[in-house]
Amino acid sequence: MRFSYKGRNAEGILVDGVMIAETKLDAIVLIRAGGVNPLIVTEKKPLMFGSISFFNRVKLSEKIIFSKNIAGMLRAGLPLSRALDVLTKQVQNQFFKSIITKILETIDGGGTFSEGLANFPKVFSPLMIAMVKAGEESGGLPGALTEIVQNLEKSYALNRKIKSALMYPSIILGAIVLIGILMFMFVVPTLTKTFKELGAELPMSTRIVIGLSDLISNHVALLSLGIVVLIVGAVFALKQPRVKRTLDKIIVRIPVLGVLIQEVNAARTTRTLASLLTSGVSIGRAISITKEVLQNNEYKKVVEEIEVAIEKGEPMSRVFLQHPHLYPIMVGEMIAVGEETGKLSDMLVDVAAFYEGEVDTKTKDLSTIIEPVLMIFIGAAVGFFAVSMLSPMYSIMDSIK
Repeated sequence: MRFSYKGRNAEGILVDGVMIAETKLDAIVLIRAGGVNPLIVTEKKPLMFGSISFFNRVKLSEKIIFSKNIAGMLRAGLPLSRALDVLTKQVQNQFFKSIITKILETIDGGGTFSEGLANFPKVFSPLMIAMVKAGEESGGLPGALTEIVQNLEKSYALNRKIKSALMYPSIILGAIVLIGILMFMFVVPTLTKTFKELGAELPMSTRIVIGLSDLISNHVALLSLGIVVLIVGAVFALKQPRVKRTLDKIIVRIPVLGVLIQEVNAARTTRTLASLLTSGVSIGRAISITKEVLQNNEYKKVVEEIEVAIEKGEPMSRVFLQHPHLYPIMVGEMIAVGEETGKLSDMLVDVAAFYEGEVDTKTKDLSTIIEPVLMIFIGAAVGFFAVSMLSPMYSIMDSIK
């Protein structure tokens, strides 16, 4: 966090400035260490241009290219300010360009690159900011940026695999719903009119289909409003902490999906920790940032327990092993080996790579499993509709004979 302060130096002169620290107390200690007696210390709010809307956002792929280009130009010997100036001319996203311009202004004003990134917490994650700061402090900013690129690319690949596995069934289900609505609105009413004219006796399944058709055909506006209210209500409910906590507990216990979530979070946790520790971030700070990276509250609780364990001088592997329903046993065992041998970062990288591979395999298997299940579902839906609409016709034909 950034804190602005006012105080008096050793000569009694009134001075002011900005200090980056994790807490206000840390900021006061650092200010005093610099020979200034602080009078006022306040947290400085990030400089944002307003909320990031659907059109004002920075894609993960854009952040990857941004970090990769900065690292490359720094290795080529360009000053950071010059590298950022070059990027402002190359970036197509106007929103991102304005952010880079503000970061450049921060650096020209005597600030650091990490301070510039910290002004935009909704765009740059705490993970990225911490790794950049560690790179600045160690003098290895290009290396830190390369590590960030690798981390972002792994995260991007992981997200794409999950989205790809879910895209096919989403498209199929969407098409089924659309076709079903069109049939209920235009096909079923025509058949219903025929049944009524002939006075056919309708079975229960046919009456159900006709009832749904009447509901959809005669109350389009009401149903549309109901769907909108349902979606808005669901979005609002998901933002409530209690609802999200309950949903997080349910998700991790779903038979097939739960295993995939376990491995995704195992990969994400170990990859984040490995990247931060390799960059020189302290273990306590690395765990704190990892907690912010994780989305599921159940996993956040585990990381909070790890924070407490580290403060007590206990190994983090013990906490992982206490939660086998969230983290596979192998995670705790491998981390324990890393702690014992003093090669924790290397072991975390190996664990992350293993579970990223497992996620890749499972998402492919998931696509293979979903396809026949969808075919069965579609066949059942089409069969029910066909039997419901054709059985009255057979009854009519039999009565004619």
